[in-house]
Amino acid sequence: MAEDETSAEAEDATVEEPAAAEAPAQEAVTEEPAAEAPAQEAVTEEPAAEAPAEEEAATEDAEDAAAPAKVTEEPVAAPPEEVLSSKERRRRTRQRSSTGAAIARTPQERRTERDELRTKAVKARREHRIKVRERKPAAQPATASETESPSRGSQKTRQGIVISDKADKTITIRIDISRRHRRYEKIVRTSKSLHAHDENNEAHEGDLVRVIETRPLSRTKRWRLDQILERAR
Repeated sequence: MAEDETSAEAEDATVEEPAAAEAPAQEAVTEEPAAEAPAQEAVTEEPAAEAPAEEEAATEDAEDAAAPAKVTEEPVAAPPEEVLSSKERRRRTRQRSSTGAAIARTPQERRTERDELRTKAVKARREHRIKVRERKPAAQPATASETESPSRGSQKTRQGIVISDKADKTITIRIDISRRHRRYEKIVRTSKSLHAHDENNEAHEGDLVRVIETRPLSRTKRWRLDQILERAR
């Protein structure tokens, strides 16, 4: 009986030992979630670590959004100056100088002002003319000959050779002209003929005469005989 009791106790011990051995295993199994808790905490803490990065990204976005505003705040270049005509400049000047009192004037007041300005201008012109006359030298009194026969101005004269005296009271004269060419510096000789009035038929063919211009005497005669310089041989 005693042996049976000892064997039964040994069996109970062997049975209890596996249970006792299993207990630490269960405890280890139950302790594993406790070990995983810090990992979960670390996982939950990662967003907290990422928060500064999100804040930095948000600040960068805000800076990028503010950058265009800064660009727009820069001073814009002034547009080129408008080129105005003299008439437009005068009109704008009158607009700037005009006041409410000037606009409110009556037509009679404006007419009176214009008359005053004209009177001042006339007075200034008169004074200017008087000063100019005073600066000019005094005119010399006219002589008796000038008063009797006023001068007609200088009359043109020509000198030539008579080439024909067949017409009555008319001679044809050839005038020789020689001049230097402006570019080639060569002496160029030309001639032209004209008709002159000879009242007494004094000149003959070949004579060297001088004629002076006069009023039109016929369709072709604008000259008259002034002097016979040399007779023909």
